[in-house]
Amino acid sequence: MDNNLLIDELIKLALREDIGDGDHTTLSCIPDTHKGKAQLIIKQDGILCGVDLAIRVFELFDPLLKTTVFITDGTQVKKGDIAFIVEGPSVSILQCERLILNFMQRLSGVATQTKRYVDLLKGTDTKILDTRKTTPGMRLLEKYAVKMGGGENHRIGLYDMILIKDNHIDFAGGVIAALDKTNAYLKEKGKDLKIVIEARTMDDIAKIIAYGGVFRILIDNFSPEQTKEAIKLIGGSCKTESSGGITLETIRAYAEAGVDYISVGALTHQIKSLDMSLKAVN
Repeated sequence: MDNNLLIDELIKLALREDIGDGDHTTLSCIPDTHKGKAQLIIKQDGILCGVDLAIRVFELFDPLLKTTVFITDGTQVKKGDIAFIVEGPSVSILQCERLILNFMQRLSGVATQTKRYVDLLKGTDTKILDTRKTTPGMRLLEKYAVKMGGGENHRIGLYDMILIKDNHIDFAGGVIAALDKTNAYLKEKGKDLKIVIEARTMDDIAKIIAYGGVFRILIDNFSPEQTKEAIKLIGGSCKTESSGGITLETIRAYAEAGVDYISVGALTHQIKSLDMSLKAVN
């Protein structure tokens, strides 16, 4: 899968959605020959993300637009900072303005949210993972924003990892049946994919450990105390991951229980966009 192609398709779709048969406001009052300059102003402290994407939007829409970058993705920014300046045809700057802000505000919000969770784990060996709870069409971008905030990516989609969850287990007929069928499928298809499987009870964990061959056990909806017991039972035989309702208030306790990873859907689906604006420079 060509990720750059997917992102370019998203940009083109978003531009068509916004511009339609023309930005008639801009076209009616700004001459095609007018040259302008605008700067991306940060209006709220956080982690910046989306500068590289903004450059790509400008490139695709109008190659005459030139960008000078002052602050790169993943950088801590404060109110009043100038991330970049774009110069070129004024009509092109105006037609790209909203898309640039929509992308950058959301991605910076994801990066800022991720950094908040990551900072709470300082001093532990636990890493933050994202999930598939992303905006349709924007998964690659939002997962990139998670990395800019210091987190790590879980699987990208349904194709790059085996993740056996509760519904799979129940439909398959239990933990062992699900693992048997998964391994048979991978052998038949000639695929080498890591296997992560959810455990809902200590009995599930015991069965998974005895079976072997899994990359990571997903310890789902356990309390921090139960998680600590589970980690002890697993004994380093595979990687471990906690998930299920873990919040900013509770995440440190899960990390201190000794889990390798904590997956948090809120990194991408419960965020507040970072405030910024694209303003003309006289």
